[in-house]
Amino acid sequence: MDEHKENIHDKDVNVKMSSQTRKDEKHQAKACTTGETVPQVSSAQSKGEYSDPVYKEIALANGHINRMTKDELRAKLAELNLDTRGVKDVMKKRLKSHYKKQKLMQSVAAGGPTDTYYDYICVVDFEATCEEDNPPDYLHEIIEFPMVLINTHTLEIVDTFREYVRPELNTQLSDFCVNLTGITQKKVDEADTFPAVLQRVVLWLQERELGTKYKYAILTDGSWDMSKFLNIQCRVSRIRYPQFAKKWINIRKSYGNFYKVPRTQTKLSTMLENLGLKYEGRPHSGLDDSRNIARIALRMLQDGCQLRVNERMHAGQLLPVPSSAPVEGAPPPLNPRSRD
Repeated sequence: MDEHKENIHDKDVNVKMSSQTRKDEKHQAKACTTGETVPQVSSAQSKGEYSDPVYKEIALANGHINRMTKDELRAKLAELNLDTRGVKDVMKKRLKSHYKKQKLMQSVAAGGPTDTYYDYICVVDFEATCEEDNPPDYLHEIIEFPMVLINTHTLEIVDTFREYVRPELNTQLSDFCVNLTGITQKKVDEADTFPAVLQRVVLWLQERELGTKYKYAILTDGSWDMSKFLNIQCRVSRIRYPQFAKKWINIRKSYGNFYKVPRTQTKLSTMLENLGLKYEGRPHSGLDDSRNIARIALRMLQDGCQLRVNERMHAGQLLPVPSSAPVEGAPPPLNPRSRD
């Protein structure tokens, strides 16, 4: 549903945007800006934190990689048993990250190609009611709630969840919505309403001990799923916005920062293509979209990106999470509470 989300993004006025958001975004996700893990140093050392000779070696290696042709990059990656797929810039980033990790492995305890803070990342990509031309006051209701669970240590998709949801305001799906998502009227008519589905989502997360035994974070393709769809749905269902979904990883920002590409190259289809991947499944199926987003996240972890939470909801506002903020996992999931 990513293209349709983009279409409604500017027209949807249900979420207030902070006036500082654009300014603060410039300072986000430093870990994924370079894809490198930097050793921790004291304030007294900060002025000379890159004076170690290892950084000169890394700079020389990066310069050599920058001069390599696409064929040379692919050959070197193959020689190192690394993935050879993707556009030239992606292969350069992959090779630089590999050499960086090698050089710093001995001195950086948190080094390595996988995410070392979150044990799991939970990918969410809602499908919602929609019209071909949504009026400005249209209230989107979630009709598919999928989740795809990534183990950041094994770099695998280890579990999935999906339930359809019965809308309460727009009870009859538009032909446009059915054709876009593949979700039939029968599927939503036979489904539970959102509060009941959210309870089962919470149980699914609790059974996997997320937020208690294991640290985890939510990941989405853009801001819309949490700041728009979930926010609107909680208002429609008269329940409080769940605490475990108040912070998330916007993979578009992480991808753009890590591979140094503009926002126009962070659509789902473009990210897959640039990584040398093909979409698997049915486009605009929430579960299939979530699986493909998870594949991008896995490839980024393999390429050295330390994915971190970079957006949050606060008092109805969508806000960035600065890279200087303490890294925290999502809290233990709790059953939805009524707004009344």
